[in-house]
Amino acid sequence: MDRLFDHTLLHQRRSRALAAFEPGADFLVRRIAEDMADRLSVVERQFENPVQVHGGLPLAAELMKATGKAADFTYVDMCPVPGTAAGSQVFAEPDLVPLEPASADLLVSPLALHVTNDTPGALVQMRRALKPDGLLLAAVPGSGTLGELRESLLAAESELTGGANARVHPFADIRDYGALLQRAGFALPVADIDDIVVRYGDMFALLRDLRAMGMTSILTDRSRKPLDRQVFLRAAQIYAERFSDADGRIRASFPVIHLSGWAPHENQQKPLRPGSARARLADALKTPEQKLPR
Repeated sequence: MDRLFDHTLLHQRRSRALAAFEPGADFLVRRIAEDMADRLSVVERQFENPVQVHGGLPLAAELMKATGKAADFTYVDMCPVPGTAAGSQVFAEPDLVPLEPASADLLVSPLALHVTNDTPGALVQMRRALKPDGLLLAAVPGSGTLGELRESLLAAESELTGGANARVHPFADIRDYGALLQRAGFALPVADIDDIVVRYGDMFALLRDLRAMGMTSILTDRSRKPLDRQVFLRAAQIYAERFSDADGRIRASFPVIHLSGWAPHENQQKPLRPGSARARLADALKTPEQKLPR
């Protein structure tokens, strides 16, 4: 298996970000955790064995517990999760979900699947760890995330050096993740997208936030040569020229894909067999039926 992401580097950067935590740097993680808790709050179930899988921070678990729908969480992560008891955490690399089969009734994955080297395998492990009729809720950055930064860095480096290296992660689109849920064996899979746009004074403020969140590039096939200061300055100029609003502030896009799926259970809804309907849609809509040309 090709290793797209360097998990040793990910561990270093997350540990550094947690050790030097800056108040407010978790704004994006918190926003997404709040969205995930809202989604759980409308599920008519109580979850007694919930697990947060590779979330870095405990925000999603804490907010979900506050809804009254989930009991105390166990955590699977590569770094110690702040504010959690030592006995409530299992340490593992991002591609691993070391839980007993059918041991959890709720799995929560906030902003983690996009740095797995084997995303299909991770989802299969999650499905196996769920009890029948257990729920997976996940949020992952989608295609277009940091697209403005990617374009600006590529344009500046190409202009000043005659070549360019990948500086921003690739991100999958919503159709890919929907297909992966089905491939992993989840029932009733749902995927939708929340387009989050954050505005900054300049590109360097965005880069500071990414470092503070431990979200800078961990590509295995990355250039080991640091970018020259002039490239950064030119990239900031291009960013401002192409992606700024009327007030001069720049935009940074974070389209977040929300995923949900259930471990199969015999009592779940099943799709009807094709041709088994007993009423016509045209009758329900009170409109003439028109056959489409072949």
